[in-house]
Amino acid sequence: MKYRPDVALVMNVANGFWLPLLKLRGIPTVVNVDGIEWERAKWGRVAKRAFRLGALLTAKFATELIADAHAIAERWRREFGRTARFVPYGGDVPAELPIEEGLTHRGYILMVARFVPENTVAEFFRASEALATRHPVVIVGSSGYGGEFDEQAGALAKAHSNVRWLGHLSDDRRLHSLWQHAGAYFHGHSVGGTNPALVQAMACGAPTVARDTVYNREVLGDTGFFVEPTAEAIIEGLDEAMARASSIDTTAIVARAEEHYSWTGVCDGYEKALLDHIGEKDSRTGTPAPNDILTANPHEDLESETSTSSSNGEMEEFEAEFGTTVESNLAVSDEDSQEENVAPARGDRR
Repeated sequence: MKYRPDVALVMNVANGFWLPLLKLRGIPTVVNVDGIEWERAKWGRVAKRAFRLGALLTAKFATELIADAHAIAERWRREFGRTARFVPYGGDVPAELPIEEGLTHRGYILMVARFVPENTVAEFFRASEALATRHPVVIVGSSGYGGEFDEQAGALAKAHSNVRWLGHLSDDRRLHSLWQHAGAYFHGHSVGGTNPALVQAMACGAPTVARDTVYNREVLGDTGFFVEPTAEAIIEGLDEAMARASSIDTTAIVARAEEHYSWTGVCDGYEKALLDHIGEKDSRTGTPAPNDILTANPHEDLESETSTSSSNGEMEEFEAEFGTTVESNLAVSDEDSQEENVAPARGDRR
């Protein structure tokens, strides 16, 4: 690292492993913690433990946290004793777009998702068997590498003339059109905070039936309808949505996206977070003042001692498993940095 930055913006707890090195260099960090990655069904045991360890390191070494949902912030406060600044994702409100050929305005059901278990894909596919006898069903997404869900989507499209599987769409204009004209959009995501696809669907005015989670309720408010993750509940919810589709007013849906999930608001939130830490410099040297801004938690008085104790205990378990401690590694790195006369730490070259 030739020049030391005033502040580092770090995305996802997977990068929590770099935070001790950044702290050692006197660089304050603003970390977007993203979703609860260690609970995603798509990850194996080793990956889940790596994400969890990254979260523990983030809780211990990040200067400030950013959460894209209030529910995520509450999870971090409860489990790790850390508060977080709320900055969500944004969406773009498109102009009126032409409808996909062969479809009618408000005349079809849409699902957009990566094909992973936590997105309620299997349950939606089972529901589609019945739904396709009454409504056109459009499926956008894939696993990205083939597999059982991709095979099921292909089989559904082959067996039912009312089912279209479009795979992954990289054409935003086409995807926005599908959301804009859908009679009902099913959103089955269950793990994470503010989902970018859900925000964009709102910005397009899509009438949404979502899996009932605290995250989806936070984003949709009273503009959405919520169902349990069973094929039967999905069928009932989407049938009801299609029955009212022709008369639904989407003004409130788009207005909520514009008010709470605009990119202008998102950029302002990140800018303020970064500038707050750029401003915390030693007035005599113009460099970051470690004692002021590199504390493990700038909101210590708001933390839960129980959560912090639990996190520390979990960290000790990881350290015992790996046979080393973060502090001992930092001590070695600190000696290297002193010998190099504040030359870039090896980890900074990533």
